[in-house]
Amino acid sequence: MSDSRYPVDVEKGAAFAPPLSDRSYTGSGTPDDPYIVDWDLNDADDPYNWPRSKKWLITAQLAMCTFTVSFGSSAYTGGMQYTMEDFGISDNVAILGISLYVLGFALGPLIFASMGEMYGRRAVFLATGFLYSAFQLQGALSRNVATLLSCRLLTGIFGASPLTNAGGTITDIFNFRERGLASAIYATVPFLGPVIGPIVGGFVAENPHLGWHFNFWLMFMFALVSLIGGYLFAPETYAPVLLRRRAQQLSLASKDSDDAHFVSLHDRNEPKSLSQVIQKNLSRPFVFIVTEPIVLAAAVYASIMHGTLYALFSGFPIIFQQHRGFTPGQSGLAFVGVGFGIMLGTASQTIQNKIYWRVMEQSESGRAPPEARLHMAILGSFLAPIGLWWFAWTSMPSVHWAVPIVAGIPFGIGIAQILQSLTTYLMDTYTIYFASAISATVVLRSICGAVFPLFCPPLFRAVGDQWAMSFFACFATACVPIPLLFWKYGPWIRGKSIYAYNEKSSTARSTTTAFSSRTDSTAACHSEVQKSEPTSDPNATAASESVTTNGATPAPKITVTIADAPTISTLASSDTQHRLGGGAGNAQAPEAVQDDSTLTSTMTS
Repeated sequence: MSDSRYPVDVEKGAAFAPPLSDRSYTGSGTPDDPYIVDWDLNDADDPYNWPRSKKWLITAQLAMCTFTVSFGSSAYTGGMQYTMEDFGISDNVAILGISLYVLGFALGPLIFASMGEMYGRRAVFLATGFLYSAFQLQGALSRNVATLLSCRLLTGIFGASPLTNAGGTITDIFNFRERGLASAIYATVPFLGPVIGPIVGGFVAENPHLGWHFNFWLMFMFALVSLIGGYLFAPETYAPVLLRRRAQQLSLASKDSDDAHFVSLHDRNEPKSLSQVIQKNLSRPFVFIVTEPIVLAAAVYASIMHGTLYALFSGFPIIFQQHRGFTPGQSGLAFVGVGFGIMLGTASQTIQNKIYWRVMEQSESGRAPPEARLHMAILGSFLAPIGLWWFAWTSMPSVHWAVPIVAGIPFGIGIAQILQSLTTYLMDTYTIYFASAISATVVLRSICGAVFPLFCPPLFRAVGDQWAMSFFACFATACVPIPLLFWKYGPWIRGKSIYAYNEKSSTARSTTTAFSSRTDSTAACHSEVQKSEPTSDPNATAASESVTTNGATPAPKITVTIADAPTISTLASSDTQHRLGGGAGNAQAPEAVQDDSTLTSTMTS
């Protein structure tokens, strides 16, 4: 399948692609046995082979979209006091503006992940980005609380699209050896945006020439910039959609000649309807939470950290505005400590990456175990509760305001390290099933992010600032053992799972072989996997034949490899692992793999 004439430079990408008519396709071209369209190893159209500069431009655009949405979740809080005065509402009703927005993050992925499978990531990005911008504009124009809150819910739902698909896009373009820094950015931006939001929103809202409505205009402008950037710099990256388009192009080209049939590797078992995909994605998070202990523990931990962060958006105004007399802008500045800590936590991921590479180089298989991603999570699990306890018992007005703000630094470091490490740990643990694992985490943490701010005001009124913050510190302290348990018992738990990566399984061996061949560009992926998993059918044969693809003029020849069904199945399995063995975020992969009986039996053995 590979060709040394078309080498890949990691900086510049593949120089050019061989013509579609000069490639090999498995199958016989009939409706019952169509030609299977797959990537060549050095295929220039394969997102893995794109130039590094293009990959990082896409990553920067994703970061901008994700920042825009996460910023919008908390910028509203900067003007919440003025919103209450203008609309004559209580603090509990005003806080619904936070909770409904974050609740949308739980609802959106259940729909948009499915639409991304069917129509591609780019189409979903652009459609939801347009609707997100439209409802931010409506929020800026709102003149009653009902309109405002409904717009907050709808912007949260449509804003969930980049949060859902960004991780998948990163794993579309980076293999598991390269994705460490990009994954760290993806995991951090959703928590850096909410920290910056109250700072900007507070100063904007208290400005008499701007007011709290201008926060919505600001969010609308951010959304518009992200939408335009997505249109210009975010191409389609989802392999099943790209291959489906290629198969359609080939089928159309041969329609007037011999009417050869082509099908994408991922559609070989018949494309599914959107309703079937949505049904699968609706059940997927709950199945993984119930059946996978690693997913359950990671989801609970991420949810507590996420909920605690959003609880601060309703807790800080009480502590700093009501009890210390800060203005909304000054109260927003109290998040500087948390924001600085998050940036330090992100920077520490470079140390984690060096540790991971060292472990990988020492591994006989060439791949580090998922537990090699947990070093920073273990450190962060101690720093986060230390910061919360420190903040809780220095938050009284008698203590200088700088002391609790500085306490936000270890909390910020800890939350960044925990969430980044857990994300990459789930990526490496569930490989092609990562979409299922992370969707469970996203749904649960979004629910906690929506609920925690609601009970903060009554909690602070009932027990006081110190004990209210101690409540969250207790939860964080109770979670300290989770990364340590993953470190010690993770391999044993993975060995009991039919979904998790296991070093001793044949799936793990073929995945490592496929990824090594792809990353190093030293061998053809499919031949490598076929050597490691040869077909047992002695009658398997191969031949070549010419196919006419243009009815008007003599067509170029397509070299087609004909193989029996078991060989096609093995080839399909190898490609799914080969592309998605580190396969975070690729939502179609689990279903595609489960449809293949050969690979299913391999994974469950």
